[in-house]
Amino acid sequence: MLEQINNIKIIAGNSNPILAENIAECLKTSLVDSKVINFSDGEINVDISETIRGEDVFVVQSVCKTNDLTVNDSLMELLIIIDALKRASAGRITAVVPYYGYARQDRKAKSRDPITAKLVADLITVAGANRVLTMDLHAPQIQGYFNIPVDHLLGLPILTKYYDKKIFDGEDLVIVSPDVGSVKRARGFAEKLSGDVPMAIIDKRRPSQNVSEVMSVIGEVKGKVAILVDDMIDTAGTIVNAANKLMELGTKEVYACCTHGVFSGEAIERINNSPIKELVFLNTISKSELCYEGSKFKMLSVAPIFAEAVRRIHHCKSLSPLFGKF
Repeated sequence: MLEQINNIKIIAGNSNPILAENIAECLKTSLVDSKVINFSDGEINVDISETIRGEDVFVVQSVCKTNDLTVNDSLMELLIIIDALKRASAGRITAVVPYYGYARQDRKAKSRDPITAKLVADLITVAGANRVLTMDLHAPQIQGYFNIPVDHLLGLPILTKYYDKKIFDGEDLVIVSPDVGSVKRARGFAEKLSGDVPMAIIDKRRPSQNVSEVMSVIGEVKGKVAILVDDMIDTAGTIVNAANKLMELGTKEVYACCTHGVFSGEAIERINNSPIKELVFLNTISKSELCYEGSKFKMLSVAPIFAEAVRRIHHCKSLSPLFGKF
């Protein structure tokens, strides 16, 4: 039984504090006065300096690696904050997880594999979250791993709005899915853009983990401006191989976009050395240091759509209108 729910309260972990601040600004409120610190042995401690009894609390924390945190640090921070809020009698606790780490471990791909995405869902639930708000899960079925409500936002409206405003001087566009798994996303992207934009699909295989090889391209790309669309870019092997293949087949220019810019390992170097003219990503994982003048990287904010989702959740309104906005 939830206690009486009062005002909206936003609390930030250390994985994406700027996004949490921006969400709070959009809601015309301020962050909860709190600190997440480490003891000398590395244990995480949460200090919440104001009452949250009966409040509608939203914990903003991406489960990702940052300059200061590992993925596991981010996850533990989230769990400990939720536990602290539960024990402080928060009215309702919503885990706002813009990037859901471990989402790629969503099934048993081979014998004795863990299903870590389900484990993380269980941990968040047991910690005390009453609902989850996230964006572009790598596998949509992860929603079913939770026994609490999950609101699943889409980054597509933000990205398509950006490209609708971008001038391509009348060039023929083609939206390209970098693999078969992203076809539905690329089709949705093409449908939301102004005009009748065709699609192409890249057939790839993975000879080993984090290694991809392009086999063939299905669709007409010669002489066109291509936009590669994916949910996340990690090591950038898939997106760079796709861009190289498109240029080999006579594509004039290649652009790329994704929701989650993970950019691990040699990803930044690969992208900078690739034919990709511009790579657009959302700040579900903050990488603002990549976006300087003359850089290939462009970061768009998800704060407005998350703020509106928080407002609608608080007032028990539908989130469906958000899927075509921003």
